[in-house]
Amino acid sequence: MRNYNVLKIAPAFLLLGSMLHAQQTTDTVSKETEIEQVVLIGYGKQKKTDLTGSITSITAKDFNSGANSPAQLIQGKTPGVTIVNNSGAPGAGASIRIRGIGSLGGAQAPLIVIDGVPQDFSGISGAADPLSLINPNDIQTFDILKDASATAIYGNRASNGVILITTKQGSAGKLKVNFSTMMSVSTKMGTTPVLNGDQYRDFVNSFASDNYKSKLGTSNTNWQDLIYQEAWGTDNNLSLTGGIKGLPYRLSIGYNDQNGIVRTNSFKRTSVGLNLNPKFFDNHLTVNVNLKGTFNDNRFPAEGVIGSATYFDPTQPIYSGNSNYGGYYEWLLNNTLNVNSNANPLAQLDATRDISSVWRALGNIQLDYKFHFLPDLHFNVNAGYDYSKGEGSKVISPIYKSGFLFQGSDRSYSIEKQNKLLETYFNYVKNIEAIDTNVDITAGYSYQDFQTQSPLIVTNQGNGQPGGTTAQVDKKAVLLSFFGRGIFTIANKYIISASVRRDGSSRFYNGTRDNLWGNFPGVSLAWKINEENFLKDSSISTLKLRAGWGKTGQQELGDNYYRAFANYSPSQPGSYYQFGSDYYYMLRPDIYNPLLQWETTTTQNIGIDYGFANNRITGSIDIYQKKAKNLLVTDAPIAAGDLSNTNTINAGNMDSKGIEGSITFVPIKNENTNWEVSFNATHYNSEITNLIQGASDSYYLPVGGIAGGVGNTIQGHAVGYNPFAFRVFQQAYGTDGKPLDGVFVDRNGDGIINADDMYYYKSNQPDVTLGFNTKFAYHNWDASLSARAVLGNYVYNNASSNSSLQSAATNDYLQNVYFTAADYRLNTPQFTSDIFVENASFFRLDNVNLGYNFKDIFSPGTNLRVYAMAQNVFVISDYTGVDPEVFGGIDNGYYQMPKIYSLGFNFNF
Repeated sequence: MRNYNVLKIAPAFLLLGSMLHAQQTTDTVSKETEIEQVVLIGYGKQKKTDLTGSITSITAKDFNSGANSPAQLIQGKTPGVTIVNNSGAPGAGASIRIRGIGSLGGAQAPLIVIDGVPQDFSGISGAADPLSLINPNDIQTFDILKDASATAIYGNRASNGVILITTKQGSAGKLKVNFSTMMSVSTKMGTTPVLNGDQYRDFVNSFASDNYKSKLGTSNTNWQDLIYQEAWGTDNNLSLTGGIKGLPYRLSIGYNDQNGIVRTNSFKRTSVGLNLNPKFFDNHLTVNVNLKGTFNDNRFPAEGVIGSATYFDPTQPIYSGNSNYGGYYEWLLNNTLNVNSNANPLAQLDATRDISSVWRALGNIQLDYKFHFLPDLHFNVNAGYDYSKGEGSKVISPIYKSGFLFQGSDRSYSIEKQNKLLETYFNYVKNIEAIDTNVDITAGYSYQDFQTQSPLIVTNQGNGQPGGTTAQVDKKAVLLSFFGRGIFTIANKYIISASVRRDGSSRFYNGTRDNLWGNFPGVSLAWKINEENFLKDSSISTLKLRAGWGKTGQQELGDNYYRAFANYSPSQPGSYYQFGSDYYYMLRPDIYNPLLQWETTTTQNIGIDYGFANNRITGSIDIYQKKAKNLLVTDAPIAAGDLSNTNTINAGNMDSKGIEGSITFVPIKNENTNWEVSFNATHYNSEITNLIQGASDSYYLPVGGIAGGVGNTIQGHAVGYNPFAFRVFQQAYGTDGKPLDGVFVDRNGDGIINADDMYYYKSNQPDVTLGFNTKFAYHNWDASLSARAVLGNYVYNNASSNSSLQSAATNDYLQNVYFTAADYRLNTPQFTSDIFVENASFFRLDNVNLGYNFKDIFSPGTNLRVYAMAQNVFVISDYTGVDPEVFGGIDNGYYQMPKIYSLGFNFNF
């Protein structure tokens, strides 16, 4: 358990701020009119200088270049926001976390709102990340709402923060055309450090009997190199922006074609966007139409192929010399396939065709009417529709080992998801000069309907045996809400904001209405000290204190919409009923919890925004505390007679505390040169303070499944510790510093080594996260660089724990081992040893970009930018695996992030 000090990194911010403030700049600053930035706050907008909550706005000019998913555009750009790629596969998307882990069993991702349409938290088959279906080139801004005083207006889905995404809109005037194209090549970062052929022969020969030595081959095959490839890709975008007789429009078309660094993996995305922004009735009626369509084609590599390439015997050849099993070398036992051995990874790739196609249509029409008789009063209607359809199939050939035993298989699936939205609200904005107060009041109603349909999915096997069934899905969830907010700005110095939302969710329906509704209030204050007379003539251009409190909710229970109501699921293949040669699936009752209710989080936030030297130095610091109650968790069944494995319950509380800050400095700004440097840092700590009432002190919830053994887990939720802490044995070491085979420390001193000696050791939660970004422009040249550092996070190296035993070479087949095996010489499986929990702190250079701008290249206003870029340039870490940045903290054959080198052209006329 960590000691927590909320001032842990505050001195660093204060020191950096004072140093930069003390620096004198002598360049001439040209006087220019600055347009005050407006930020979306949910059902409204507000000047950035008037914000009372913890909100960050990132615009297109500050995005990371070359992003394949929207989340990558803002990676490392703002404090408190962590973005980890789901995998290195193209189109895999990323996972976003705002201010750490907000729940144990509910959703941990923030609510995403695209052009006013709140998104479903879950993806669709073939596109696990719904954001991956959006073309990053169409996005204009991200407004990130972090604290509950800002997010409470979104109520039950805002415990993990809210991200408001605004796409690029139309603009009146002459036609403007933008065409961009980027060509890239991706390569692997490295390979898992296992032994090569010569090293493995030496390893086996050093201890194994002649029987096992005789299984060694004479080849030196690097299986990992064989499954990886140089992956070429291209990203093309065309947009037309202008106005036709008072109708501003933007039309965009995009096509992304990217191969993965693992052979057979590919991703293609075609996107179309249309934005119309007309005004009617002397500008009293504003209409915004946002339409987006996307089509994705995916081909996935064979499941488990990275692990097979890691562990397959490097002394064996690729091919066997005969036509059996596609001609590939496979392990045999008594002249037949050895079913326990790893498959030849190249054969796996050739045997499997796993493809999917996903269609998505997302659109909304928003009407804003300014009443003729009362122009200060607006009525807003927002109707949205989000439709996704996924289809796919997975075919395994009977020729190769992967499908030989069951004579091949074929599984086809389809799924449809719909998200319907209707929102209406009134907004009254009035400046009351008599009391020098600006009033902004909003009151509204929201209805959102989520539906998912999927037919029964059966895996057909060539031998006629049942290969598995996925239940037919036809489910619906409804969210009904009422909300209101008031913002009062007094003398342009003192700002008060208060909001409340009342949500009703069908997910908590249990036959009655007892737990359907929840109330989520928020309040915040701000004092613009720089507007006071005593600071009017100082070098302080911005100084604002903020304080906020709010309560938000959590209703996400995964894809099961009916955790509180009785329902049934199909049986597993082993429980099918056979009638003649046919097999019939049965239905079993699922456990449910009629007492299930909202998970709630209360947040307190204190912040300061500052700016010096005419805002050449700007930044913010926030300190916060979150208390989550009635946590949604998955536990063992609590009622006798239920046949399902788990139940969702409300159990326990969790506290989180943190400090985060950012600083931006413009050391040079003149007619020919501009240089901007920004730095952000985050520290937070989460601790579980309560779980099951009346449970023993040793009670915990096991999570984090690992490869090796049966049903092993490596993480646990326990009172007094971080969520997802590693629950392990303490490894015992000899006098030579090497681990003792199968020997652990008797931590409780009872003379017996058992589960009571396990302890909670570290977690994947970092101590500090840092981000660094800089941009430099000189005449027509421009360059940018972005980097991140994560300190104090730990990863369980499952690749090491699963291949560190000498027994890997004493089976009826040989299996490669991690490089440490030759030194450790372990014989006893010890998957739960803390020796495999490694410090995964790292520094990563994310992006380097260099460009040249050709201005007025063909005619006035015609510009061309040519640029070269490198992504994921290098990583510095003591972690022994390929990549220390592993989502979830368990490295079990992770599809690594590639290095990407790109050349691009951006043409405007």
